Amino acid sequence: MFSALKKSVHSKPRFPEIQANVLAGLTVGVIALPLSMALAIASGVAPQYGLYTAIVAGIVIALSGGSKVNISGPTAAFVVVLLPIVQQYGLGGLLMSGLMAGLILVLMGVGKLGRLIEIVPYPVTVGFTAGIGVVIATFQVKDFLGLHVEATDGHYLDRVWLIVQALSSIRWQETLIALLTLGVLLLWPRLRSRIPGHLVALLVGSLAAWLLAQLVPGFSVATIGSRFSFELGGVTGSGIPPLLPAFDWPWHLPGADGQPIGFSFDLVRELLPAAITIAILGALESLLCAVVADGMSGKKHNPNDELIGQGIGNLVAPFFGAIPATAAIARTTANIKSGGSLPLASVVHALFILVSILLLAPILSYIPMASMAALLMMVAWNMSEARHFIRTAKVAPRDDVVVLLICFSLTVLFDMTLAVAVGMGLAAMLFIKRSIRLTQSATVERDHAGYELPASVTLYDINGPLFFGSAQKALKTLSEVRPEVRVVVLDMTEVTMLDMSAIIAMESIRNDLQARGTGMVINGLQSRMILKLRRAGIRKQSGRIAFSRTLEEGLAKAQAMH
Repeated sequence: MFSALKKSVHSKPRFPEIQANVLAGLTVGVIALPLSMALAIASGVAPQYGLYTAIVAGIVIALSGGSKVNISGPTAAFVVVLLPIVQQYGLGGLLMSGLMAGLILVLMGVGKLGRLIEIVPYPVTVGFTAGIGVVIATFQVKDFLGLHVEATDGHYLDRVWLIVQALSSIRWQETLIALLTLGVLLLWPRLRSRIPGHLVALLVGSLAAWLLAQLVPGFSVATIGSRFSFELGGVTGSGIPPLLPAFDWPWHLPGADGQPIGFSFDLVRELLPAAITIAILGALESLLCAVVADGMSGKKHNPNDELIGQGIGNLVAPFFGAIPATAAIARTTANIKSGGSLPLASVVHALFILVSILLLAPILSYIPMASMAALLMMVAWNMSEARHFIRTAKVAPRDDVVVLLICFSLTVLFDMTLAVAVGMGLAAMLFIKRSIRLTQSATVERDHAGYELPASVTLYDINGPLFFGSAQKALKTLSEVRPEVRVVVLDMTEVTMLDMSAIIAMESIRNDLQARGTGMVINGLQSRMILKLRRAGIRKQSGRIAFSRTLEEGLAKAQAMH
């Protein structure tokens, strides 16, 4: 814990390294500024809450996490989870969910679950991310085309139908600015400029909207300033308040009805599924980001410390109006490419955003909502990883394709909480199914290892782990012992695991064999598993049960027993 802070303090970085990290932090700050606002808007809250997230979570997670180079803040992965929470429980409910998710993340880190990313199958993560990308892109159509949609809540298909019904209200002004912004976003990377493309795109979109409003009569587009407002000292302002994040209890903030949401066990119970989903997504995103960052930077992160750091950040952030945060792969990549190698870069990026709120809040209010929609569509496209999705659907085994399509469909058509639960369940079932295939049991030929086994002795070779999914399959053949067999030898040299279900199955086999008057020799089983059997009552019994270390010894005991 706090490894990033300790290492950065004790290593005493030199001035050139400090200078490089300051410049990297400024570069990432320029990238994160509009993205933080856009992602907050997509999540259903005012843009300043995304900026507060980048500031507070960006600093706290950088100083307490397990990666030196991760940049944390609001991310697109959370949008489909956060938006329904805001619609049902308001800002107060969202911050309470983030607070609970932070506690879960800390417990995951303390519980040494930092290798979580390694047990989630690739089709599950691709299905999630592709589904999230589709949902985000679809929800931006309203602002991209300037549609007048009466209601914005409901499930995906309900909202798509509302958008289709509103197509007659399309505004060419909004569509023009959105297409102009999107065009810059698509063409700018070809120029290979070091200036972030989305910054240029938003600048072009904002200037074009302002100029056309001056030159073309009746031309107007919705902007951050016209869409959002704030109250300060009894005076109402538009856009983003030029204030630092201020401390407040999350349960004092408004719910969906505009009144303080309060704190109660019933509220915690209702928000718990969403908090678990946020924690799982945050863990996956941050750990995946750390793995990518390790490959780029040559450094090594501590996964458990990273989970704890993410948890601490999400515990602190809600008290300053910040929504749930996790490590952002795109911003982390930009940080490393710009020379970032210390948590200092993340701190500088957060301070840059803080200064921007104080100095640039009036200017940021001129950004058109259509431009923000175009930016989010680009984010959604990059996140969906369409090429990886199509390739997986083409070349993956059938089971993996089914998991991919189910996770994708549930994310799009229902909600992320259900998709996470079903996806992890399917991943577990696939693991069990494939592990069962590794466990085999077969009768060995009579002439084995130079021994001519008598008809009264049968040898079974059992391989692989014996657990609740495989024990019955592997030991089923033992129930078909011929009547003339007097001793059964179980060669368990290659058995790697024995759980309670397997022990119960072994007890059942012992009882069946003893009822027939048939003896049993267990060969080659590891001592730790022999101890488990002894605790369950399967012990050495003269003429009935014997244990051996080698097959030669086991066969000798079998012949002596019959």
